[in-house]
Amino acid sequence: MLVADPPPAGALQGAGPAPAEVMGRAQGENFPVASRLLPRRQRSHLLAIYGFARLVDELGDSAPGDRLAALDWIERDLARAYAGQAEHPLMIALQHTLRECALPREPFTRLIEANRTDQRVTRYESWEQLRGYCALSADPVGELVLHVFGKATPARVALSDSICTALQLIEHCQDVAEDFAAGRIYLPREELARFGCDPEDPLAARARPGGGAAASGAAALAAASEARDPLRALIAFQVRRARGLLADGAPLIDELRGRERFAVAGFIAGGAAALDAIEGAGYDVRRGPPRAPRRRLLAALATETWRSQRRRRHRRPPSSRGGAERAARP
Repeated sequence: MLVADPPPAGALQGAGPAPAEVMGRAQGENFPVASRLLPRRQRSHLLAIYGFARLVDELGDSAPGDRLAALDWIERDLARAYAGQAEHPLMIALQHTLRECALPREPFTRLIEANRTDQRVTRYESWEQLRGYCALSADPVGELVLHVFGKATPARVALSDSICTALQLIEHCQDVAEDFAAGRIYLPREELARFGCDPEDPLAARARPGGGAAASGAAALAAASEARDPLRALIAFQVRRARGLLADGAPLIDELRGRERFAVAGFIAGGAAALDAIEGAGYDVRRGPPRAPRRRLLAALATETWRSQRRRRHRRPPSSRGGAERAARP
């Protein structure tokens, strides 16, 4: 029997959504975890995971009092949840999912550690450092989704990591202004300097004089804007990086079947549509995140589904060891 552990005074008061609110908030996320395409049981498990992630994020972002103490308490409550003795309502809701899906603890603790990191680190020197942060803040969610599907293997988790890192990078691009207002800059300092932005105030980057005034059409406008503005040029670079990460992870769709396959295609399509929206806005994120209309998301979903079908048609199982070696060559 675990000893009762009162939460830090004030830190958990009103923190995180009530369980009844989780479904509504989940569907309003940029990249919803609990897709309506999934069966009810799987969706309920993913909502329980979402409730945990949302609780931890809100403790790290906006809880009054000692946030590190609150995060420590949640980690202890996670241990109690694995023993069937959780105290927080959202942790109690998670207990059934932990048991039925046999979820590992380590992805949950990484999500907590990401929010501890946010209390200590407000700048990232390099892409390698930022990707390490994404391994804490984003990748665990995809791994847990695969466990709920019963499809978690090292190879599939690696593909999922690319997708989740891409989605986290997209959010960092969308939220440059919001994050800066909160005292955080997630764009790597090395890359800010390389593109001519002020590493301490990327929003203050001045437009460079030059051509591009006669540009027309979304692509031409984006190219002209990128040429004149260091921050837009940097965002364009991050957009290309995120597209590459999504492409690296896209073969995960081919590993799944049925509704699970369409749900993962939906994650990738959501990221692709968000990138299209940023590009369509000329990579201007100073005034807030450009939003993709629903028709763009549906078009991206159709594209990802078609690409998956094409990959599967062109994939030929090797008939011998020599064939396998040939198939492995680039």
